[in-house]
Amino acid sequence: MIYLDNAATTRTAPEAVAAMLPYFTEYYGNAGGIYKLAGESRKALFQAREDIARTLGAQTNEIFFTAGGTESDNWALKAVFEAYQSKGRHIITSKIEHHAVLHTCEYLKTMGAEVTYLDVDAEGIVNVEQLERAVRPDTILISVMYANNEVGTIQPVREIGEIAARYGILFHTDAVQAYGHLPINVEECHIDLLSASGHKFHGPKGAGFLYASSNARIRALIHGGQQERGRRAGTENLPGIVGMAAAAQYVHDVMAERSAKETALRDHLIHRIEQEIPGAVLNGHRRKRLPNNVNISMEGIEGETMLIMLDLAGICASSGSACTSGSVDPSHVLLAMGMSHGRARGALRLTLSEENTWEEMDVVVEKLKGIVGQLQGLRGSGSSAAI
Repeated sequence: MIYLDNAATTRTAPEAVAAMLPYFTEYYGNAGGIYKLAGESRKALFQAREDIARTLGAQTNEIFFTAGGTESDNWALKAVFEAYQSKGRHIITSKIEHHAVLHTCEYLKTMGAEVTYLDVDAEGIVNVEQLERAVRPDTILISVMYANNEVGTIQPVREIGEIAARYGILFHTDAVQAYGHLPINVEECHIDLLSASGHKFHGPKGAGFLYASSNARIRALIHGGQQERGRRAGTENLPGIVGMAAAAQYVHDVMAERSAKETALRDHLIHRIEQEIPGAVLNGHRRKRLPNNVNISMEGIEGETMLIMLDLAGICASSGSACTSGSVDPSHVLLAMGMSHGRARGALRLTLSEENTWEEMDVVVEKLKGIVGQLQGLRGSGSSAAI
C-alpha cells in the first residue's frame, strides 16, 4: 500500500503512542480529583498545554483542548459571535473555507449574523485589498484559513492579521492543515484564535485544540463542569491530549527536514505528472502551497473513478476534503477558484508525508499514467462499460 491521503489523516507517530500508553493503565486518574493519582493527570494536562503553547509563541493559559478541528472552528465562531454582539454581527470569511467554518457561518446567519464571503483568485489566494474593503464598523471577526485543505494554497495570514489588528477586529485562522507543516507564531501574525487537530500531524484522532488569545473574550462551548477553565465541560481526553502534545513536539522538532523532504517529493511528483500525463493541470499556487500537497485535475475524467482504480492498485488518495466524501457535487474550493465543473470533477488530491519514498512517487506516476490512459481511451471510444 502507498498512502497519499495525509490531509485526511496521518499515521499516529510512535512517539505519540508511547506517550499515551501510561495514561490508559497507570496514570488513569481524573484530573478533577484531589488525590495523588489525579495530581499526575493534572500535571500531564499542564505539560501538554505548555508544550503546545510553546510551538505557537503563545501563553499556556491560551490553549484550550477540544475533540478536533471541527469543534475548534465551531467554538471560535460561535463564541465570538455570542460575546461581541453588542459591537456588531458582521463576519468576514472566504469562499474556500472548510465546511466546519462555512456551515457554522450559515448557522450564525440564522441567529442574526451577516457574513461576507471573500473571493479568491485562480490559485486560491484571498485578495487582502478586497478583505480590507469588506471591513465595516460592525465587523467583529475575520476567519480565513492558514492553508487550504484541498489545494494546499497558503494564505497571506500576516497581512490579514495586520488588517484585523488595525481595525480592532478579532482574527481566527483554521490552521488544521498548516499546523505542524509550517512555522506559526500567533503574535507575529496577529492571530487571536487558531484551530488545530491532532490527527493531522501524527497525533491521535479525537484530540485538538483552540488557541484563544487572552485578549479575546470567548464564552463557554459546553456547560456542566469547570474543565478547560470553565469553558468546555467534560472529563478531559487525557491520553489523546498527551499523545497530541507529543506529536506536536515531534513534528516541530523535525519540521525543517520534514518540509524539505516532502517538498522535494511533491515537486518531483508534480513534474512527472505534468510532463508525462496529457491534460494534467496543477490546482493551487505552485510555490505558496503546503509542502506535502499535490492537487491535479484531468478534464473529462471523474476524480472518483480515478480513486477507485488507484485503490485497486494499492494507492490511497482522495478527490478533496474527507468531510465531503460521498458528495456528488464538485469541490466548492475549485469552483470558487473559477474552474469549470468538468475540471473540478476531475480533481485528484495526493498528500504525502515524510514516510513516503522517491520509489513510491515513481510507482504512483506509472500507475496513474495507465489509469488515465485507460479512461481517456474509454471516453474516446464512447464506451460506458463499468470498470
